[in-house]
Amino acid sequence: MQAPQLQHLTVGGAPAATGTPRRLAYWDWSCQAADHRSVVVCVHGLSRQGLDFDTLAQALRQRSRVIAVDVAGRGHSDWLADPMGYQIPTYAGDLAALVAHLRAEVPDVQIDWVGTSMGGLIGMAMAAQPQMALRRLVLNDVGPVIQWEALLRIGTYLGLNPSFESEQAAVDYLASISTGFGPHTPEQWRALSLPLLRQRDGRWWFHYDPAIATPFKAMTANADEAAARQIVQAGETALWGLYDAIQVPTLLLRGAQSDLLTPETAQHMTQRGPKASLVTFNGVGHAPTLVAHDQVAAVRDFLWAV
Repeated sequence: MQAPQLQHLTVGGAPAATGTPRRLAYWDWSCQAADHRSVVVCVHGLSRQGLDFDTLAQALRQRSRVIAVDVAGRGHSDWLADPMGYQIPTYAGDLAALVAHLRAEVPDVQIDWVGTSMGGLIGMAMAAQPQMALRRLVLNDVGPVIQWEALLRIGTYLGLNPSFESEQAAVDYLASISTGFGPHTPEQWRALSLPLLRQRDGRWWFHYDPAIATPFKAMTANADEAAARQIVQAGETALWGLYDAIQVPTLLLRGAQSDLLTPETAQHMTQRGPKASLVTFNGVGHAPTLVAHDQVAAVRDFLWAV
């Protein structure tokens, strides 16, 4: 197995949300094949980080270079000065800069996208723009309709910023709030958890900006739930517009027990826009971690199809 290299790209500045240049971190697995024109960009979920994709990257690097981003405020990327910047337009702007950087390195590069949850929403925003010229798109347990109850569940832990007396206590806590990921071995839980942690002053802390929760809580904490739901529904209309504009082959992955992506929404996604191919994983909720063999195989086979 190859250890990825940690790279940085300067992004931001006007007219971006932060107004000042900052570092976007990404993990880079080199391609084992001689042809380096294929790149798979992987983007994680709301409170995760790029090394979530290590298992998938080790499989895909047989034919492609793999890039996994630490989205702004997570992992090794800089935090934003304005917490309200932690939203899809900022992230999409950062990733557009990364795509431009990859194309400057290799002008005829072919770029595929694998996005889990939030990373899938960013991918929809990117794939809907013809100038991004993505080749294939994988949406992992996310679509234009996001269930209100799932947002409330995520809000119970997002941005709490707890600390732990030991590394193992932190791993156990992360496993307890991630049961939707499905069955994993203790070793797999540690591999998914350790990159999220940093030791400081004798305790273990999450390695992300707690303020990533600010825009999220501004929506879900609305005293008028009906008004908050209307905001969510307006967002859904915009997301369906993006999805319907996508013209690249698309694979939709869904956890059979997902509380964020319903079977009905998944079926609609197979019938409109890019008419995604749908693969469902039993025993998994939100979201498949792309660690299990069948999950890796589904992504690999789709990206490697002629």
